[in-house]
Amino acid sequence: MSRNRAFLTAAAASTALLALTGCGSSGESGGVGEELGLVSGDTLTVATEGTYRPFSYHDESGELVGYDVEVAEAVAENLGLEITFQETQWDAIFAGLDAGRFDTIANQVSITPEREADYVFSTPYTVSTGVLVVPADNDTIKGFDDLDGKTTAQSLTSNWRDLAVESGAEIEAVEGWAQAVALLEQGRVDATINDSLTYLDYANAEDASSIKVAAETEEESRSAFVATPEREALTEAIDGALEELQADGTLAELGEKYFGEDVSQ
Repeated sequence: MSRNRAFLTAAAASTALLALTGCGSSGESGGVGEELGLVSGDTLTVATEGTYRPFSYHDESGELVGYDVEVAEAVAENLGLEITFQETQWDAIFAGLDAGRFDTIANQVSITPEREADYVFSTPYTVSTGVLVVPADNDTIKGFDDLDGKTTAQSLTSNWRDLAVESGAEIEAVEGWAQAVALLEQGRVDATINDSLTYLDYANAEDASSIKVAAETEEESRSAFVATPEREALTEAIDGALEELQADGTLAELGEKYFGEDVSQ
């Protein structure tokens, strides 16, 4: 993340420039879009799945909503830009970015060394850990080492399965979080490991009094806006916007709305 920190001075300068130019109409010569090299005038075009609750999904009215969607909208407003979303399947989302069909992705894209070799990332707007979830009345499983000989409910394709196996657990295969929690509440497994955001989303929407977090991983996953290297100016501008949204409490409010707590830091 040191690269993003090094951008703060440039981001501040970019934000000042955007404040002066942000009132121009879409497509106006010399407007924000031209400064940032956007693909469509003064409109920030953002790729997202639209099927990834609670980050990017359609509510009962059919409107595209979610934590990532609202963060992207707040960033665009801060930069004086219009915004449009292109719903794209995950398997094709980076190919679309490479092809220039959109400016950035807002879809819980984790910052990894492999991706940093090919793309530029903004400051992260989501930080999460892995959590070990057990029945609320279980006092014997207090850490991952206590899983030795226990049974955990895990998706077979999840990296959390690997952690459970490394900890000595027996695996009960499930299709996802909902099934894992059901088995846990029924007493058919001893624990499950998943992302902290998944747990917080569940606890924010359902009665989670029968389960608890026994431990969490030291390693954090950080998700951010991502763009191709030629749009580095865009990520610098997004850095400045996120810094202001962090300072004014907007990111904290959105975290509270979707997860019951600030998940941006």
